[in-house]
Amino acid sequence: SIIMHMKGTPQTMQQNPSYEDVVSEVMAFLRERIAEAVEAGLPEEFIIIDPGVGFGKTVSHNLAIIRELADFKAIGRPILLATSRKGFIGKITGVQQASERVEGTAATVALGIANGANIVRVHDVREMTRVARMADAVARGV
Repeated sequence: SIIMHMKGTPQTMQQNPSYEDVVSEVMAFLRERIAEAVEAGLPEEFIIIDPGVGFGKTVSHNLAIIRELADFKAIGRPILLATSRKGFIGKITGVQQASERVEGTAATVALGIANGANIVRVHDVREMTRVARMADAVARGV
């Protein structure tokens, strides 16, 4: 099971999202949801965490999560990073067409893996498989 952070609802999540410390707050949310899931009977080893890049976060929040992704390893669960073609990539690169955000996605995938992502969700599978293999080789010597 994947536990993902999202502030608000899909209808309200991008209406002025604010955090004192986005990484700490997202980590606290994930820890609480893991505890609830385990208490409800889900074995902890079946849980994957997703910090929810793009869900109730500003560009700065998304970048902080990717930059500080290694902090999430303290939770002790595999980390899924889903940045593929997201709007924050378009805002930074100026690429409006989501399907054209391949290079920006590649950068976030490589940095995410270098910073501890175990799983990446992507649209451009062939290209990102190559990026992931290279990032893994550099980061982990695989």
